[in-house]
Amino acid sequence: MSKILDNNYYDLIISTALAPTYDTGDNITYLNRQNSLLHIPIGNANPCDLGRHSYSSFPTLFTLTSTVSLEKSGVNTVQQNPALALFGSGVLVAIIDTGIDYRHPAFQNSDGTTRILSIWDQTIQTGTIPDSFNFGSEYSKGQINEALSSEDPLSIVPSTDLNGHGTAMASILAGSPNQEQSFRGVVPQAEFIIVKLKEAKENLKAVYFVPESALCYQESDIILGTRYAVEIAANANRPLVICVALGSSQGGHDGRGAISAYLDHLTLLPGTASSVAAGNEGNDQRHYFNSTAAPPYYNDIELRVGNNDTLFSMEIWSYSPARLTIDISSPNRESTQPIFPTINQCRRFSFIFNQTTIYVNNIIFEEETGDQLILLRFSNPLPGIWYLRTQNPENEPFSFHSWLPAGPLLSNETFFLNSNPDTTITSPGNARHPLTVAAYNQNNDSILPESGRGYTRTGQIKPDISAPGFQITCAVPGNQYGTATGTGAAAAHAAGIIAMVFEWAIVRGNYIRMTGNDVNRLMISGAIRNDAYSYPNNIWGYGQVEINRLFERFTNL
Repeated sequence: MSKILDNNYYDLIISTALAPTYDTGDNITYLNRQNSLLHIPIGNANPCDLGRHSYSSFPTLFTLTSTVSLEKSGVNTVQQNPALALFGSGVLVAIIDTGIDYRHPAFQNSDGTTRILSIWDQTIQTGTIPDSFNFGSEYSKGQINEALSSEDPLSIVPSTDLNGHGTAMASILAGSPNQEQSFRGVVPQAEFIIVKLKEAKENLKAVYFVPESALCYQESDIILGTRYAVEIAANANRPLVICVALGSSQGGHDGRGAISAYLDHLTLLPGTASSVAAGNEGNDQRHYFNSTAAPPYYNDIELRVGNNDTLFSMEIWSYSPARLTIDISSPNRESTQPIFPTINQCRRFSFIFNQTTIYVNNIIFEEETGDQLILLRFSNPLPGIWYLRTQNPENEPFSFHSWLPAGPLLSNETFFLNSNPDTTITSPGNARHPLTVAAYNQNNDSILPESGRGYTRTGQIKPDISAPGFQITCAVPGNQYGTATGTGAAAAHAAGIIAMVFEWAIVRGNYIRMTGNDVNRLMISGAIRNDAYSYPNNIWGYGQVEINRLFERFTNL
């Protein structure tokens, strides 16, 4: 078994430049020019393995970001203009998600052949492994067409989408029209590259105190899926739009993670773009912010823990130069006493009068950011109100952010009593150059309450733009149609508009050097802005996407 699939090995992110010093022949998986994976045996697993190895070396865990209008964003107007008529022809769109129901008519041409160029299913180990990768199975367009023409398609291409999220996102982006369902993707002539992610390793869930039953994906597999899409597009010599409808609240919310850095790099290249969901953490009360400017130099976080959340983590990110202590008190007022920052110490606290165990890593500087990180991991916490006192021993002003896990990794019964809805964009939405997309209700022009809000922890303007994300008509597995709501749907919608620009610029030869970042700035310039707001802002970004205005500006040059 490949070590990338073996739960007896940790997958640690290291610099690709350092990989040769660790390489023993079968313990390195190349991710990209920046990072690789080092596979090390776990032995006797211990939560304090995070401490012996740095926080940033463990891949982040990601969850899904969605649970109708095309006219709202001007798509129909542009497509009905005979001088434009942009439907994504010649452009590739990559969905890195839960897979696809390739048998659905939304992904077929009118003659019943597939519009999918290739599928890499990371969960199937019985087919042909893609070139330059070491696991999973690849299915070509020819194989998919053979499957579609057979009586038992799954006997030829066994890849499915049991969740339905990937199928929905792909259809919103580029699904074939269905008049009976009043359905059509944004660019129904684009072709798909599909990556079905394998679920995160159990050992990674255990490190982060994520319940075994929680559905989540690890950062390294998303990076591999992205590289796969880039290689397929390069071989086909066609422009590529990558849609990432996944999100994580782990990390410093500053765009410095491995996947963020990779998407940053790709978005600056000609013919490559990425559209990223802002996440759905805007109203879940999972973010806390404090700024203490005057004595006494401490702050008490009040965390309400629900009955069903028996395993979860929490992160506190401090701003320099402060170095904070943390004192954790249970609802029955049992306390850890102040825990001071260290370089790599991991401490375990077992409470005497309840069943709670807490692991604390108070890291004086986290390697990737240089900032202080206090990582708390709770096992069987006593339900009720917990009090966490942060204090600056130097008796100086300080400020910090704290985040709880995103999506289904936590129930709505656990939250901060004095939460803050801002700075809730999930990774990789805090990355600088990818298009970060918030979601609004296209029926009444109101932002979705759950849509993640900016800015980043370092003050960078995010989200970039907002797109329709409320009950968007989509394909669901089994030849059915439904709706999707959330920033994932909005990111898929925006990805389709990027594909339209790439078709005009690159496929038609009007501006062949167009980068994803160029498209983002053009979309921002053409966005609709409401006179009642000032722009950019941390909710709408630079406004609502409207591609017709973008092309009007081109034609008026």
